[in-house]
Amino acid sequence: MPDADGRRGGVRALWAGNPGAVVQRGLIAARSSSWIVVLSGFFEPVFYLASMGIGLGSLIGDVQTSGGVEVPYAAYIAPALLAVSAMNGAVYDSTWNVFFKLNYGKLYEGMLSTSLGPLDVALGEIMYALLRGLVYASGFMIIMQVFGLNLAPTAVLALPAVLLIAFGFASVGMAVTSYMKTFQHMDWINFVLLPMFLFSATFYPITVYPEGVQIVVQALPLWHGVELIRGLTTGILSIGMLWHVLYFVVMIALGLVFTTKRLRSLFLD
Repeated sequence: MPDADGRRGGVRALWAGNPGAVVQRGLIAARSSSWIVVLSGFFEPVFYLASMGIGLGSLIGDVQTSGGVEVPYAAYIAPALLAVSAMNGAVYDSTWNVFFKLNYGKLYEGMLSTSLGPLDVALGEIMYALLRGLVYASGFMIIMQVFGLNLAPTAVLALPAVLLIAFGFASVGMAVTSYMKTFQHMDWINFVLLPMFLFSATFYPITVYPEGVQIVVQALPLWHGVELIRGLTTGILSIGMLWHVLYFVVMIALGLVFTTKRLRSLFLD
């Protein structure tokens, strides 16, 4: 079935090579957004760091990482909170914003009636979500540097790692949101994110759990993000970190495939 500009299947039906148009539209629309809402996603992990990392950390002392090296408690949870900050920024834009555009704003119907394909829309929305994740992460990295919580020069690689993590969450978040029809369905996102935030070795080592629970935690994407960034900021590197990278690469690929197929099914088929 041809789409609005006469494309009949193939790559051109999915991709016009212009996701930047979607990003530009998002930036223009953001001018009228409430910046208090935007900034709230940045300050939440900062408050956790101040209260638990710096406050409680003075009582806890050093904590052993998965690499067997002891680091100050604040330096232990700071990279985890950095991963959480990236996740929050990416998920907010790729779920709630996408949900409104998809079900109420009817924006994607308009976009797909132009030369844009579903892959342009998916990548454009995800790239816009990455911008928020990058802003959150960059600000938090500055705070970590001020407090001396970046323990190794490899901490500079944490920002590219944050983008990878945010990309993974944004692509899957958009894919899941494309199937949701009511605000009640969206509550499931918080239902999943909150336990993942609390139990992904964010505040204490995974070894405190029984072995069966450890296996479940290690299947969660945030755990992989936390371990990847913690290794970079503390300088405790291992070949196993490549598995964390691969996890997010697969996550990104699956999210893009499902989002593209879903948008095409909703608006073009």
